Amino acid sequence: MSVHAIIASYNTHGGVGVDRRFAPQRIADVVGELHADIVALQELRAHKGGVDMLELLRQHSGLHAVSGTTMTFADGAFGNGLLTRFAPLTVEHITLDVGGREPRGAIDVTLDVNGRPLRVVATHLGLSVRERHVQVGRLLTVLRRRPEVTTVLLGDINEWFVHRAPLRWLHAHFGESPARATFPSLLPLLALDRIWCAPGAALRNVRAHRSRSARVASDHLPLLAELEFAADRY
Repeated sequence: MSVHAIIASYNTHGGVGVDRRFAPQRIADVVGELHADIVALQELRAHKGGVDMLELLRQHSGLHAVSGTTMTFADGAFGNGLLTRFAPLTVEHITLDVGGREPRGAIDVTLDVNGRPLRVVATHLGLSVRERHVQVGRLLTVLRRRPEVTTVLLGDINEWFVHRAPLRWLHAHFGESPARATFPSLLPLLALDRIWCAPGAALRNVRAHRSRSARVASDHLPLLAELEFAADRY
């Protein structure tokens, strides 16, 4: 017996589309198009007295929501989030801050998938090579602690040079996963958004979601994949 799930990663660009309009409902519509069981989200905004994007997406999708705020302001917050059809068993937050750079982090969640654990780590890495070196090193230290559990790492990795250390290290740990161009959404050229899984054979059919709505709602396209693993694997 095996478990099948659709997983996705989506940088929402704070709900601002390529037409420069703040329209978070368009993000919700695109998430609905994915029909995904698990969605890692980046660049979510929450405005005090206004729109909380993660809450809007939770209500629209009917999925569980896990927040991963990385920055707070007088008028709200900003960061990552996770939507999941499966109940979270544990939630941890990994700090990926690097001095002098924008605060970053990862959500480390264990989900109950038909009675079996699935570990999902959702992240958004920094813009500089130095940051990503440090951040991937920290992530790998955490990921190595539970090698027996089926694990997915996904998010906006902000790296497209396959020969740079961050991608080489991640491929060495997980095995190489397919690169699909997701940025910029109108004419995708760069594979900034990535999905890995251990064991690697569980990951299938990695693809960018290229609907008309997705091309406008954010500057990134969502990245989708199918996950299939043995139900008796811990």
